[in-house]
Amino acid sequence: MAARVLTALFDEYDTAAGVVDQLEAAGVPHADISILANRAGSDTPRDQPFGDPKPDVVDPVDAAGTGATVGTVLGGGAGLLAGLGLLAIPGLGPVVAAGWLIAAVTGAGVGAAAGGLIGGLTGAGLTEGEAETYAEGVRRGGTLVTVRAEDHQADRVMAILDRAGSIDLDERAEGWRAEGWTGAAVRG
Repeated sequence: MAARVLTALFDEYDTAAGVVDQLEAAGVPHADISILANRAGSDTPRDQPFGDPKPDVVDPVDAAGTGATVGTVLGGGAGLLAGLGLLAIPGLGPVVAAGWLIAAVTGAGVGAAAGGLIGGLTGAGLTEGEAETYAEGVRRGGTLVTVRAEDHQADRVMAILDRAGSIDLDERAEGWRAEGWTGAAVRG
């Protein structure tokens, strides 16, 4: 059977973490789920682009603080969420992440991601335009959940993602374009 990659963006980290728990409870192995959050727990408005690009190097003091915040948010966690870590992705800066997509983005742990999040998502089968739009959503503070699902699981996984309140990416991207964002406007 063929695996499909299903991806959803959430405004709130806590909502996305709950979706990961629901997916695991529904029998989706945590090895097939990824979560990536930019500035988890931040009070930065989710629809605001970040002013200055973040450095590709993570300050150990900041990393420790973020790790403590993640630990507090998770409250012990289980499954995939227990493996959350902090890493730097070019174009996004420090992110909290776990799962198979992160290994693809970072070249299986080799270091900084050659293609960043867009490269990882296109490598997983999304179009360049979709990947660029999801990357913009993460850049603006959203949390990305990506699932590799066999055909027989795909409908159930999509129902969980939709029921949890994943954002309408096309609608959101239209709003970003109205604000001047030019990414993915010409590509499909």
